[in-house]
Amino acid sequence: MSENFPNIPDQVPQRGTTSSRNLFKKLYLAQGWGFVGEFPNLPKAVVFIAPHTSNFDGLYAFLAMLGIGVKVTIFGKDSLFKTPLKGLFEWIGVIPVERDSPHGLTQQIVDVIHQQEKIWIAIAPEGTRNRTEKIKSGFYHIAMGANIPIAIFSFDYEKKLIHCLGTLQPTGDYDQDLAEILNRFNGKFSPKHPKLLSIPLQKLLKNS
Repeated sequence: MSENFPNIPDQVPQRGTTSSRNLFKKLYLAQGWGFVGEFPNLPKAVVFIAPHTSNFDGLYAFLAMLGIGVKVTIFGKDSLFKTPLKGLFEWIGVIPVERDSPHGLTQQIVDVIHQQEKIWIAIAPEGTRNRTEKIKSGFYHIAMGANIPIAIFSFDYEKKLIHCLGTLQPTGDYDQDLAEILNRFNGKFSPKHPKLLSIPLQKLLKNS
């Protein structure tokens, strides 16, 4: 199973040391999970990862991220940084945003992206562990606004794999691009809790 784990490409934002990466890689592989697909070599990207039906999704993604050594940025409410957990959020890679800002949440994130030489933004487009009617489009508006690619990943609980499903440069046609993204999931994902899948992924799972 150790073969199913990528080395981090040179353009991707990095974190950790060789020792820390080896540690988290071993922890990830010890769960019986692997990693399949060519890891994108991009300095900036919005990460689309699904499905999201369990807290275990975050655990496996976190171990894999630290094992590879990729620095991923997450955006959270600015109020989180007024708690004793501020240091933990900073270490994880959370950046505070004002949800009620008159400039809008998307524009805040786009502004941060433009200020960085390298940055990967992680978003779970289902938005919640509960079943939703649709895929939330925030990830797409961020990628469009910042003019950066979308890197696509999926969880496959049946095979215990995280799949790298390539990248997509948004065209401005959300429906067409989302259909292309979901098409790449066909046969390469399975959720922890199928009943909690978003409707688009439930339909895809039934047809696969």
